[in-house]
Amino acid sequence: MAFRAQIFADRREAGRRLASALEHLKDQAPVVLALPRGGVPVGFEVAKALKAPLDVLLVRKIGAPGHEELGVGAVVDGAEPQIVVNQEIARHLGLTREWIEQGAKRQLEEIERRRKLYLGGVPPVSLEGRTAVVVDDGIATGGTVHAALKALSRSSARRVVLAVPVAPPETIAQLKGETDEVVCLETPDPFMAVGIFYADFAQTDDEEVVRLLKEARDSPSAAAERPGGPEPRPSPRG
Repeated sequence: MAFRAQIFADRREAGRRLASALEHLKDQAPVVLALPRGGVPVGFEVAKALKAPLDVLLVRKIGAPGHEELGVGAVVDGAEPQIVVNQEIARHLGLTREWIEQGAKRQLEEIERRRKLYLGGVPPVSLEGRTAVVVDDGIATGGTVHAALKALSRSSARRVVLAVPVAPPETIAQLKGETDEVVCLETPDPFMAVGIFYADFAQTDDEEVVRLLKEARDSPSAAAERPGGPEPRPSPRG
């Protein structure tokens, strides 16, 4: 695809367009998992259109000793948090299982702090027998998304779908093998950066994240998820 800047007006508009491409998921008991912070306005529109619950998917890197920027692994939030380890790096650095578990514990504590900030301690939405739809405002290298998808592949979700407005074609090609389905509206080449494809790419702050998550929880479709509401049809992941 030829290069085009400013494909989307803002994240909310991108979310509405993405939702149109995800209509086929409506009958799969979807749960929208937005990557904070920029993924939340996009995920909000997707969840509203699909009448699905909206949750955040918090991912924290486990940094190597003395080189925190080098990811030994990652911890991914959820009803059953998952730890993803880069075994090659861990072996090269001689890291023990105990060291990795301690690093994961620290990151889980930070995940819990952020979940309380965003959701007031509301527990993660169960993925049992459902379709998990991972949403972000765009992907560049895909490192965070890779960890999230790898962790979710071991979850109780029936299917895992990655949905983004824009990403480079080579990154999408790599991620297709890590999930059941990828929906990406635009794959510009050259790519450069996510922000240039939005007319308004102002930073999403914590206040907006909290407001949108609360609005999603207070919606009629979210009320049906609470005790006494209809239960999703469980089925094995396949």
